[in-house]
Amino acid sequence: MEIKNYIIRQISVFSENKPGRLAAIAKAFREEKINILAFSIAEADGFGVVRALVNQPDKAFKKLTSLGYNVAFTDVIAVKMKDEPGGLHEIAELLGEAEINMEYAYAYTGKDAAVLIIRVDLVEEAISRILSRGGSLLESKVFI
Repeated sequence: MEIKNYIIRQISVFSENKPGRLAAIAKAFREEKINILAFSIAEADGFGVVRALVNQPDKAFKKLTSLGYNVAFTDVIAVKMKDEPGGLHEIAELLGEAEINMEYAYAYTGKDAAVLIIRVDLVEEAISRILSRGGSLLESKVFI
């Protein structure tokens, strides 16, 4: 098991929270033929954070910074979970018992399972715990 194979580079874009900002980001991705695989939007105090898994993170970073956006990379993991009641509980309980904090998460449902994208404070420990308990993670190559 190669821990680094499970660490995914998420792009985070910081922007004013006002009409048209998401459209401008999506347009930039379209122009560069960058596919958005998963994303979430959060807001605080008039600013928004668009977090996205894209197939070409370096290209996305370059394009968005050239347009004046404040962009950062964050390491996240993608946990396959049961797409049924209790699926989230299993993952949250496992991480909680290991004293690993979930800083934020977002999810999507795929063909085979639901997938929970998680930002945790102890990435490598989270990967080890999940795999050692029989859990399943998506490798980073799935998102490129």
